[in-house]
Amino acid sequence: MKVIVVGPGAFGIKHLDGLKNIDDAEVVGLVGRNLEKTQAVANEYGIPNVYTSLDDALESDADAVILCTPTQQHAAQSIQCMKAGKHVQVEIPLADSWEDSEAVVKTQQETGKVCMVGHTRRFNPSHQYVHNKITAGELNIQQMDVQTYFFRRKNINAKGEPRSWTDHLLWHHAAHTVDLFEYQAGSPVVKANAIQGPIHPELGIALDMSIQLQAENGAICTLSLSFNNDGPLGTFFRYICDNGTYIARYDDLVDGRENAIDVSKVDVSMNGIELQDREFLSAIKEGRDPNSSVHKVINCYKVLHDLEQQLNS
Repeated sequence: MKVIVVGPGAFGIKHLDGLKNIDDAEVVGLVGRNLEKTQAVANEYGIPNVYTSLDDALESDADAVILCTPTQQHAAQSIQCMKAGKHVQVEIPLADSWEDSEAVVKTQQETGKVCMVGHTRRFNPSHQYVHNKITAGELNIQQMDVQTYFFRRKNINAKGEPRSWTDHLLWHHAAHTVDLFEYQAGSPVVKANAIQGPIHPELGIALDMSIQLQAENGAICTLSLSFNNDGPLGTFFRYICDNGTYIARYDDLVDGRENAIDVSKVDVSMNGIELQDREFLSAIKEGRDPNSSVHKVINCYKVLHDLEQQLNS
């Protein structure tokens, strides 16, 4: 399977690290705005072709594209890739508006190409472990308590490098939890409330936000997000269930009393990004809708849109 990766930044490199572990994945091109930086990454990973234009890359014979570009480009580039005859996996979030999210769905329906969104939490072994118990009928979610914390008062990426675009607590970081809550609860969100802190004078966004969700089946979720937290980066998920409590920290899982749970045998890898890429390529080969396809995550973006309307009212 010939793949083009777009974006040689922090998440593009995470995908390159995952793809090198997949036997039938051949990265044939890397796209970036800065030729020197893109070439350096391509050299490190043995990628034969470097492009500074997505238009040029899409003229190649690649089968699929993985987009690791600024949020504001995700929807338009996803549409461009599918119209060029390529399957596409776009990093989270799918878009930063409901209108753009709907446009991507429409294009997928028109082209029939696989369109998958990088909702990595569906693939992390820690969350898969809980999901497997839910699907086996062993437990149900009563409440999820989630904290997503970064220290990001300046425009930097996950590697601490300057960003050319501004990240967003609602459309990016809350998207992970809104989707995961619906996925794990097995029920759509029917109530959603949000409040946010002061708007940062330079970044133009709120650096603190609190969100409440309720699913149709009665399960609830409380999500706290901050770019002001001076401490370890990342997200902490507490699953309070009718049969046990679980705490997930990326790929680590403990029970409610902090006893470690071995999740090393949940899937073929402990790398959530690699598992995400495996699902993408398998869905293409098998001609099926992947887990976290645009159709399976679209309701998350309607919830985010409704929350944005609420915050702006």
